[in-house]
Amino acid sequence: MAIVLAGCRPPLKVSTLQLGSKLNGDNTIAAHTTRFKPDDHVYAAVISDATGSSTITVRWMYNGMMVSEESRKVTYKGAAATAFEFKSASAFPVGDYKVNVLVDGMPVADRDFRVE
Repeated sequence: MAIVLAGCRPPLKVSTLQLGSKLNGDNTIAAHTTRFKPDDHVYAAVISDATGSSTITVRWMYNGMMVSEESRKVTYKGAAATAFEFKSASAFPVGDYKVNVLVDGMPVADRDFRVE
């Protein structure tokens, strides 16, 4: 039993949720904002501060309804960033949005933003 447990990693702990229109090479946000134009790129960067392994899910909400969801199984040794892009087939409608972040199915962070 000790051999099995020795290989397990703890769940990720999210320290920060960044939102913006441009990514750095390390998947952190280069241009932080919560105000976007309809044709902007919209990125969320989920920052974890320690070694761990989990499934990170982001849910993009518009007017209180989920319009997109994406999950990724990740394993990191040390601090890391996991980036997600909110995509639209055409321009984003003007209005209020929210991104929700879940780790292993549990809510850990959210951020409101607006398209103007």
